[in-house]
Amino acid sequence: MSEVATHDALETRLAELQRANGEAFMELLFRQFYRPLGNVVFRVVQDRAVAEDVLQDVFMRIWNNRETLVISTTYKAYLYSAALNAAVRYQQRHQRQVAWDDASVPDMGANTTAEQLDGQDAEHAIAAALATLPPQCRAVFLLSRQEGLSYQQIAETLDVAPKTVENQMGKALRLMREHLKGLFAGLIIIVLEIFSTFF
Repeated sequence: MSEVATHDALETRLAELQRANGEAFMELLFRQFYRPLGNVVFRVVQDRAVAEDVLQDVFMRIWNNRETLVISTTYKAYLYSAALNAAVRYQQRHQRQVAWDDASVPDMGANTTAEQLDGQDAEHAIAAALATLPPQCRAVFLLSRQEGLSYQQIAETLDVAPKTVENQMGKALRLMREHLKGLFAGLIIIVLEIFSTFF
């Protein structure tokens, strides 16, 4: 069965359960979406406990409004929108952004040896760069790069104009490039060193 057919079948089943059996509806929503939503929300708030609290609030609101809840898109889009909006609101209220100067990212200019550029260091550098993005910018970036959504789908999920998504994505890419340029410079030097040994 294709992914589209599976997705359509899930959406149909959720609509049926919402009308007929609230508990089964919530159980299926939770089983299907809690983990992927948790990953996305965590990337925005950078705190597991906070991500769980945000998701608990989202699912609680759905439970409390399950009989009158009207979904105009898909359940998946609705959940991502609700969760990301809640995470962004939390982030804006608490301003928990990690300052780039305080991040534990290796100084690639000082030492560009291969051991500094292993996968773990690169992941830390990317995570630190992601943490510096403004909340909505980070949400757009993650929905595009991690979830594979188009700009139009992101706009619908976040309830913003597609042009806003395009602007936020451009800003995210520019900021990520700025924060990761030391990593890229180190990679280029290592590649050049490797090539110089062969030629």
